[in-house]
Amino acid sequence: MRATAFIIFFSLFFAVYGLVNYYIFVRGWQVIPSGSPWRRPYLVLFFILAFSYLAGRLLERVWLSWASDVLVWMGSFWLAAMVYFLLIAVAFDALRLLNHLVPLYPVWIRQNYEVAKQVLALSTVGLVTLILVAGYVNALSPRVRHLSFHIPKKVDGIRSLTVTVASDLHLGTIVGRRRVGQIVDTINGLNADLVLFPGDVVDEDLGPVFRENLGDSLKSIRSKHGVFSITGNHEYIGGVEAACKYLAEHGITVLRDHVVRVDGGVYLVGREDRSISQFGGNKRKPLDELLAGIDKSYPVILLDHQPFRLSEGASLGADVQLSGHTHHGQLWPFNHITRAVYEVSCGYLQKGQTHVYVSSGLGTWGPPVRIGNRPEIVHLTLSFE
Repeated sequence: MRATAFIIFFSLFFAVYGLVNYYIFVRGWQVIPSGSPWRRPYLVLFFILAFSYLAGRLLERVWLSWASDVLVWMGSFWLAAMVYFLLIAVAFDALRLLNHLVPLYPVWIRQNYEVAKQVLALSTVGLVTLILVAGYVNALSPRVRHLSFHIPKKVDGIRSLTVTVASDLHLGTIVGRRRVGQIVDTINGLNADLVLFPGDVVDEDLGPVFRENLGDSLKSIRSKHGVFSITGNHEYIGGVEAACKYLAEHGITVLRDHVVRVDGGVYLVGREDRSISQFGGNKRKPLDELLAGIDKSYPVILLDHQPFRLSEGASLGADVQLSGHTHHGQLWPFNHITRAVYEVSCGYLQKGQTHVYVSSGLGTWGPPVRIGNRPEIVHLTLSFE
């Protein structure tokens, strides 16, 4: 059953990917005059860009090298470029249809139609390039979001706890050693009592993580009560056992349907990611079973990577739920899709007595670009009675 589902998923993915690329290619091809010497370079360049991401990811698995890095980086930017070339091409086609029904092009366009097409095509390339550059700079510029939640419970010996939360790092080819060093410096600068990673610490391919030894940077994170993580879907895509072993070897305690108690009685509850059923053929523990035996007179912090069924944690007595996964769409206009899928795509929501926060995440998947949202590290202050 799982094999059939994967075949169907990837068949649909490649069909859509191919159709989108074909549509963009044809619109560009139509702009270049027949017989122009630019047609062949356009064909070759488009072919390379369209297949570079897939080729790079495949090459990583057999020959992790500068060549695979170049292909992955090129293809990653192309994934974002595709989105905006598609949107612009559809907008132009809609305008052409409207003009066919109700002529509205000005005279200078009608009299110089071929030249106008070329000017618009070059302008489109320039605009998409600017979008990618701006989105890349934005993706490299995380903000620190400061939040405060009051929990009306007593904790032995303390009145407050500071927690740094960094979701969706996606360590790998795109988020490499230099970037990880900057992230760790920011986390250490916050001087938190506790550091939490709510899933997708690594990207789907662990090879670049091992090659760059990114765990060395993670080992330098300073926290009074430790560094904890849970699994995300990307840990499962890349091989969850190897990913968790690597994180554990580099100072991160991975909570896999497990509960720990820190700092005078604060409970940390870490759930396995929902992907366990797809990739492992298993089921994660029911939340009520996971919470059984917890003394709920003390604060309970629930970590669950994907923010589904938020009412469940609230009904079972979690005081705080921290999630990620959505990236808040990462690229506009996908934020509208994540808003439709999730009860909260990014930000704060109170469910009964439970404080829920879904982070937009810190790294990126696919394109090293963020449009319409900011990457973030959350610095959370919990106050008690």
